[in-house]
Amino acid sequence: MRFAQGKAVFSREFTAETGLGPFFNNASCALCHEDPVVGGAGAFGEDDVDTERHATAGEQPTCDELEATGGPVFRQQTTGPALPAIPALAEVRVGIRSTPGLFGFGLIEAIPDSDILANQGRAGGRAAKLPNGTLGRFGRKATDSDLLTFIRGAFDKEQGVVVPSELSPADLARTVDFVRFLAPPPVLGVDRYGEEMFQAAGCATCHVPTFKTRSSIEALDRKIVYIYSDLLLHDMGAALADLCKGVATRAEFRTEPLIGLRNRTRFLHDGRALSIESAIVQHGGQGAAAATAFLNLSQTDRLALLQYLRRL
Repeated sequence: MRFAQGKAVFSREFTAETGLGPFFNNASCALCHEDPVVGGAGAFGEDDVDTERHATAGEQPTCDELEATGGPVFRQQTTGPALPAIPALAEVRVGIRSTPGLFGFGLIEAIPDSDILANQGRAGGRAAKLPNGTLGRFGRKATDSDLLTFIRGAFDKEQGVVVPSELSPADLARTVDFVRFLAPPPVLGVDRYGEEMFQAAGCATCHVPTFKTRSSIEALDRKIVYIYSDLLLHDMGAALADLCKGVATRAEFRTEPLIGLRNRTRFLHDGRALSIESAIVQHGGQGAAAATAFLNLSQTDRLALLQYLRRL
């Protein structure tokens, strides 16, 4: 019942009279998270508003998220007032973000911190230890530790809808439950050859295939989640670097979960890659070794790895 109620809030189209704006990216969560179903990723098209503009200034440890001037998410629509411009300062960096799918996020939330911390150091990965002592795991820069914080921030930053003045805490909680219980895509049949190539190229060092959950909620407890991420921050090199955010540097990104990869049509944090192969070879920094290993595979082995990834 709460899942259905939360889906209704997630799909609610706000207006200026019901709290939208004054600056926003879209009028409802579902208008961006729609592919292949409600709760999925954003689609790419000519009139697409499913990509966001983010901007921050400087670098860690003194990252400026430009909140005083409208940042770090610079919205692209308005209910009337002029949209804030991204400050034209030399140290300001702009980044584009594609809309992620939310499938399996409740299981990701239920992964024990200790299991994430256990993988620190592999390929240089580090945990996103937030100022409040929690462990970041949601967001491209691992800025949020739990779904309540993540979704409250999305209402505010994406729609200009503020809790509790424009959205009740009860409706926020229902929306959290909708996202929490969105099922991950079903696991397809085992592809041993492709899996071996995934391991051989070193992809699994950062894209850790599975974790086991721990939760007080029975439906989320002791489940194997096929996440394909260590949920750690990795330096991905200068070519992919854009902006600092949270505790992450410009070049650091949380390892992208590959759960539901088969439903995506664009890849990397900003959708710049038009194919999985392109996304792999653009890995730099701490991901460069796996990209090189992929290119060094035989053509047959590379095709097997790509086919494996297209089934996730």
